[in-house]
Amino acid sequence: MGFTTASEVHLKRSEIIQIETGSRELNRLLGGGIETGSITEVFGEFRTGKSQLCHTLAVMCQLPIDMGGAEGKCLWIDTEGTFRPERLLAVAERYKLSGQDVLDNVVYARCYNTDHQMQ
Repeated sequence: MGFTTASEVHLKRSEIIQIETGSRELNRLLGGGIETGSITEVFGEFRTGKSQLCHTLAVMCQLPIDMGGAEGKCLWIDTEGTFRPERLLAVAERYKLSGQDVLDNVVYARCYNTDHQMQ
C-alpha cells in the first residue's frame, strides 16, 4: 500500500472525464455519467438494456468532450456474444458520426471463459 498527498489525488481526479450514457436520467443517477479511469460493472436481468447501454457507450466515448464524450476509443471484451456492430452504426447515425470511423475506433475481443480473460 502506498501513500500519496491529497494534492496528487486532486490532480489525478481533475483528469477524469464523465462520459454521458445517452440517458439524462441514468446520467443523473451516476452523478454525470461513466467515469474514465475506472471500471463500471453493469448487471441485471436478461433483456433489460445492458448490451444496448454498452453499444451506446462505445459510441459516446468517441464524441467530443463538449458533446458528453471523451474523444476516445473503446475496448469491447464480449463475454456473452452480444456485440453487434450494426447497433454501433445506428448509434453513430443518431449522433451524425461516420459509421466507419466509429467501427474503426472499437477494438473487439470475444472471451469464452476465464482462461481467455487472463490472457
